[in-house]
Amino acid sequence: MTNLIPLAIPAVKKLQPKRFGDERGWFSETFRAEWFTSFGIEFVQENHSKSQKKGTLRGLHFQTGPSTQAKLVRCVAGRLLDIVVDIRHGSPSFGQYVTEELSAENGTQLLVPHGFAHGFITLTDECEIVYKVDQHYDCTRDKGLTYDDPDIAIDWPKNAWSEDGPVLSDKDRNNPRLSELPEYFSYDPNNPDGAICHDVKVGVTLE
Repeated sequence: MTNLIPLAIPAVKKLQPKRFGDERGWFSETFRAEWFTSFGIEFVQENHSKSQKKGTLRGLHFQTGPSTQAKLVRCVAGRLLDIVVDIRHGSPSFGQYVTEELSAENGTQLLVPHGFAHGFITLTDECEIVYKVDQHYDCTRDKGLTYDDPDIAIDWPKNAWSEDGPVLSDKDRNNPRLSELPEYFSYDPNNPDGAICHDVKVGVTLE
């Protein structure tokens, strides 16, 4: 069994799968569905992305309503800094974040629960990330949060990117601040590791 280690925001869990090595290398069991049943999580899709350049920033991303996603994240090539932000209204840690360095070398994984925005910055060239999700991608409920929101004030690593700034997609250049987001999620005191997900329709005019 792999330990699920709570971080500074307890809903976010760190996993450190054991590695069994010999002169050939090592073996590690990185996933079992039963590890996550107590959280009501059943992963249905796995994604794999590669970033060519150090200083590539992807995020901060989340999905809303019935398409909200929990994620199990690990790095399989290079190194990255993973960032998870609590966006559950009413949460004791609303607007706060945790970070963890994930690398192919350390094998660390993060469990990102519902109600959190997720992103990462690559610390090396040729960096690859693999993550499982418990809902399929939904372009109609795919949302973002800006990486440089002063109200969150993420302490990005020094020299993480060049003086030109991080490598960003056009979408991530235009993500809103936390104060501009509708109340997509709220804190559930009966389930501190989860969230109440609201299906907020933005910009819809009823005739």
